[in-house]
Amino acid sequence: MGDLLDKQQGHTVTDKDIYRQHAARYESEFLEDMDALGCRRPDVMTRVSEYMTEIVEYIQTIMSNKMAYESSGSVHFDTQAFRGAGHVYGKLNPWAVGSAALAADDPDTRQGNGEKRHPTDFALWKAAKPGEPSWDSPWGQGRPGWHIECSAMASRIIGEQLDIHSGGEDLRFPHHDNELAQAEAHYHTCGCQQWVNYFLHTGHLSIEGLKMSKSLKNFITIREALASDFTGRQLRLMFALSPWDRPMQYGQQAADEMKAKESLFRNFFQNVEVVMRQHQTVKHTSKWDEGDGKERGLAKNIQQAQQRVHEALLDNLNSKAALDALLDLVKDTNKYLADRQGNTQGPPSQPFLVRKAAAYVTRILSIFGISAAAPDQLGFGGEAAATASANEGAAKYLDAFALFRDTVRSMAKSNKSAGQILAACDRIRDETMLELGVRLEDRGDESVWKLEDPAVLRREQQAKQQDAAEQKLKKLVSAHNKKQAELVRLQKLVQLPSIQEATKDKFSKFDADLNPTHDREGNQLDTKVLL
Repeated sequence: MGDLLDKQQGHTVTDKDIYRQHAARYESEFLEDMDALGCRRPDVMTRVSEYMTEIVEYIQTIMSNKMAYESSGSVHFDTQAFRGAGHVYGKLNPWAVGSAALAADDPDTRQGNGEKRHPTDFALWKAAKPGEPSWDSPWGQGRPGWHIECSAMASRIIGEQLDIHSGGEDLRFPHHDNELAQAEAHYHTCGCQQWVNYFLHTGHLSIEGLKMSKSLKNFITIREALASDFTGRQLRLMFALSPWDRPMQYGQQAADEMKAKESLFRNFFQNVEVVMRQHQTVKHTSKWDEGDGKERGLAKNIQQAQQRVHEALLDNLNSKAALDALLDLVKDTNKYLADRQGNTQGPPSQPFLVRKAAAYVTRILSIFGISAAAPDQLGFGGEAAATASANEGAAKYLDAFALFRDTVRSMAKSNKSAGQILAACDRIRDETMLELGVRLEDRGDESVWKLEDPAVLRREQQAKQQDAAEQKLKKLVSAHNKKQAELVRLQKLVQLPSIQEATKDKFSKFDADLNPTHDREGNQLDTKVLL
């Protein structure tokens, strides 16, 4: 219906506020999505409609430099004059220049009514059409072309040269190549031959192996991803673990992998927190044990991880290799802690050393936007338990402790069994402490607590309950199938003929125990015939 109304009455829309309100809705949603992903707000937000004067002036400068021309109320960039002035057109994708297929994707490079002097020329200003917003210009009412606003606004904010410019791989040509041409033509008298020093063209997103596209009906928004398979942190992990310049796979398998890696990091931070909390330096030796060399080995692993991360980021911003180094350090540290904690008679874990590993992992994750921890914090940061005031946080836990104490005292006075008291212990672990964001883990005769997001604990509990329910269902189905097979076997036995019927060609009479007593002719048998 919308397409039909637009076709029939779209030409009557002239109020610019309608277009602005439409764009404002998606602008607001975009900023909310970026916040949900943990992206920082930009220093400047540019809107084309607010830079119309600058865009017109930018085009006029290009025309003054003899690299653009007016035709039927539109202005086109003159690629041949640009080349003649000593510039190179199509730097990023030279083999695509003149490609009819790629040009067809760009509405501003189409031939159109003979307005252009050369097929590779493209529009800087488009003459007004019914149903499109338009602005005043020296060439009449119209609107900017597809590429010019980027060059004009970026130049206005940053100046005559950009260090880094990013965008999707599909924008390499014609969009970015045309941006370069416009800017170099605009700054021609300044001797500009290279408007951008580095381009970062990101790979496409693939959904279950296919490029995401509305035509394929596999299009998914950030909000849909956050509402279904991923958290914001898990999405950022997926981005960082994918080479930025290659296609990235999105799907359930990727979601499961990111949840597992996030859990690995989280458990690591929690293990370190337990060590920091339980080991007081004044009560334990701080000298490294040289017998097994485990402390020196972990220190070496930390140094190697730092070196690997540094080299990875120098190698084309290889965030995947950097995160792989962090994951290896996490595993090395966890192994060190397991070895030390598993030997109660041996030397203790060294809290300062494991904290150094956790601090470095936190720092790199913060650089990647995966952790929101403050400079003096370890872990992902941002948990409610870390931001609540001391009084408010303590009250919740003390209330839970007092209630549990009342429960145990009441059960003891009522001579409840040990099993019932243990069940009460399980309830405070699985219900009360869960809602307070505390993970209680049983380690032999001791318990260890870790702070966690209650939502994460709920999801884990739901997953365990679902798994238990599925296992129970499997057992019930298996028992049912066995009973069903037994029933079929018995039904087959019922359908078998009786002993008398089956042996009537040999015997004619039988005793109470169904043993034959007479043969087929009626003669009594001398001895019993056992069947």
